[in-house]
Amino acid sequence: MIQPTTRPRGAVTETGVRSRPRAVLPALCATQITSWGIVYYAFPVLNPEITADTGWSSTATMAAFSLALVVSGIAGIRVGRIIDHHGPRTVMTTGSIAGTASLVVIALAPNLPVFFAGWLLAGFAMATTFYQPTFAALTRWYAPDHVRALTIVTLAGGLASTVFAPLTAYLAGHLTWRATFLVLAAILAATTIPAHALALRAPWPPAPPAPTDTASAPREVMRSRPFLLLGLAFLLSAFAMYAVVVTLVPLMLERGYTTGQGAWVLGLGGAGQTLGRTLYATLARHTGTTTRTVTLIALGALTTAAFAIVPGPYGLLVAVSVLAGVVRGNLTLLQATAITDRWGITHYGRLSGILGAPAMTASALAPFAAALLAPPLGGTPHLFALLAALGATAALIALGTTVRISPRGDKALEPQAAGEASAASAGGTSRPS
Repeated sequence: MIQPTTRPRGAVTETGVRSRPRAVLPALCATQITSWGIVYYAFPVLNPEITADTGWSSTATMAAFSLALVVSGIAGIRVGRIIDHHGPRTVMTTGSIAGTASLVVIALAPNLPVFFAGWLLAGFAMATTFYQPTFAALTRWYAPDHVRALTIVTLAGGLASTVFAPLTAYLAGHLTWRATFLVLAAILAATTIPAHALALRAPWPPAPPAPTDTASAPREVMRSRPFLLLGLAFLLSAFAMYAVVVTLVPLMLERGYTTGQGAWVLGLGGAGQTLGRTLYATLARHTGTTTRTVTLIALGALTTAAFAIVPGPYGLLVAVSVLAGVVRGNLTLLQATAITDRWGITHYGRLSGILGAPAMTASALAPFAAALLAPPLGGTPHLFALLAALGATAALIALGTTVRISPRGDKALEPQAAGEASAASAGGTSRPS
């Protein structure tokens, strides 16, 4: 198969002398652990206490949390464009302040509408402090060695649940859920606001020129067939992946295992995710972009199918979970580098925000959809079979994400969604793997 590979080091992303402030990477590692750990992972720990104390249904509180994820995906489109032009400091500092305020609103919420309002604000905080803006910052500051920086920060982010889920549980054991959120809000403010305000002060490097052999204008890229297919593939893959994560313990219970055994399977999958992220740079050096995309999404579908088919023994299910985690870890970095691998870093923030919005929405809806689909399908194993089919479909769609280049090196000849297929057939070629 003829397809593009990751461009040679510096071929697209190098802009000459670059400012790589030393404080940026450690600061963003610290803020990713804290932001994810508090704004995202604390809620699942506290939700049983929230519903028991307030009488609100778990469906309602989960809907508020899912709404935050949808808002995050939508707001991320605008956030990416702002970072492209002005850098991450103001956006991420504002996001940290918003995140702190959202937790205070949630903690003090006297009723469900205010609770929902708090999570709406939290969605904005997610869009401005989670991976998407962090990836945009590191990609511009660290190019062409951004894969290493992205790997480091995602490894740190992977520790968020490890650190803050137990801490949240400990606090909840001694305080009310409201007081716990207030304490976490104080930790979030003390860690992330000064880190973003002080560590991200370095000059924002100018955007490098767009590669001359591919589409360069954002609108042209967004209308291109590879971009649209890539967005669809990531949407289906994200839906399947998050549905698997939230229904893995119920699957284990249906198979006759205990809740504790199910929790260990899920947790060891998280360890596999961390391992997977350490392998991505090597994978990127030895595979073409489309090959890598198709392979990782297909492996995700394969591990989901294995869960659907294999009832045991327990050790085998643990192995499948670890392998699934390795794939998930690689998929995080695959999505982080999808734009630069195909269209360079010139408009990374804007394009990645648009590319990631459907996948973020799918991940927000996956828990509800999984819960709704499992009973009519005849149980969780049948749900996993359907999710595997969605993943396989995503892998097939990803075959069409190759970006074609002009032999003249002046313009992309990829057929546009509006119907410019004749331009490609006039002599476009593909970058060989």
